[in-house]
Amino acid sequence: MLRTDQTLDKLQTQLGYRFRDESLLELALSHRSYGKCNNERLEFLGDSIVNFVVAEALYERFTDAREGQLSRMRASLVKGVTLAEVARDLSLGDAMRLGSGELKSGGFRRESILADGLEAVIGAVYLDSSFETAKTLLAGLFASRLDALKPEDTRKDSKTRLQELLQSRQSELPVYEILEVLGEAHAQTFVVKCTVHGLDDVFSGRGPSRRLAEQKAAAKALKHLEGLEKS
Repeated sequence: MLRTDQTLDKLQTQLGYRFRDESLLELALSHRSYGKCNNERLEFLGDSIVNFVVAEALYERFTDAREGQLSRMRASLVKGVTLAEVARDLSLGDAMRLGSGELKSGGFRRESILADGLEAVIGAVYLDSSFETAKTLLAGLFASRLDALKPEDTRKDSKTRLQELLQSRQSELPVYEILEVLGEAHAQTFVVKCTVHGLDDVFSGRGPSRRLAEQKAAAKALKHLEGLEKS
């Protein structure tokens, strides 16, 4: 993918922020595969800023929400899938600097690279300006997602709920195993099975990441166990 100065201009326009020190932006967009000067330290900084700003926004917005609800809402906003979606809205992948291997495998579309890149950019904005500027920028990027949240809709994820159900029965924890990995490196599909002690059934799930596939398999196992309780 050809990366030009116009690509950086477009990204800054999308962000609504113009860097005074553009080298910070260049660093934020440099994946570790690109070389020793990469965005890992900025990613570390940006991750902390994103988590705090989102937590504060939820605290101020949902005054009656309990701690567990706030934690789950924050997790839904700062998880890799959501951060990658925000990065795609900004066309951030087009501006990433990647090593040749990552370029060939379509790394500019990979969820983890996009999520890490977005956090690094936020870290760079903070260093280039101020915390308040980074906070304002994040408020705009997450506005529609914050508006769509409802505390009553938050539930623990399927893997957590399955684990807690089995623990309440003093049963062994479920075992997850990858059955297949399909497709090219930049567009893989994972097929995972979930085995629950005492059940002959094997529950499978598939998704674009191992984590999502495990969640789907766990959801099937949980539904089966809850059905057994009702019968």
